[in-house]
Amino acid sequence: MPSKKSLFLSVAALATAACVTATVVALQASSPVSAATRQAALPSGYQLVTLPNSNVPNFQRRTVYCPGGKHVLGGGGEARGNGAILVGSFPTDDARGWIALGRQIGYNDVGISVFAICAD
Repeated sequence: MPSKKSLFLSVAALATAACVTATVVALQASSPVSAATRQAALPSGYQLVTLPNSNVPNFQRRTVYCPGGKHVLGGGGEARGNGAILVGSFPTDDARGWIALGRQIGYNDVGISVFAICAD
């Protein structure tokens, strides 16, 4: 069972990512918005880090880390394959990366991709 701290970090990271995404979408939807204005809306040092799809045994965790001293604001994962299910998607305990894991019904492995939204 996840601790209250990791549950809080997961909720906080998802809320932050949703706010950042909503801000970027709102800026893109409004009429003449310059690239500089959209960039200013992002947190300092914003970077999307990805761990491309790779087949791993069912329920094996895949982790992507933010570069340097950056922290994770949010993230996600994708399970690929017939009957693939994303079982978990959450930040690392040190808030420097994102973890995803899954399973594929009828197979011993599953394709997992992981994404982390990072900032200073």
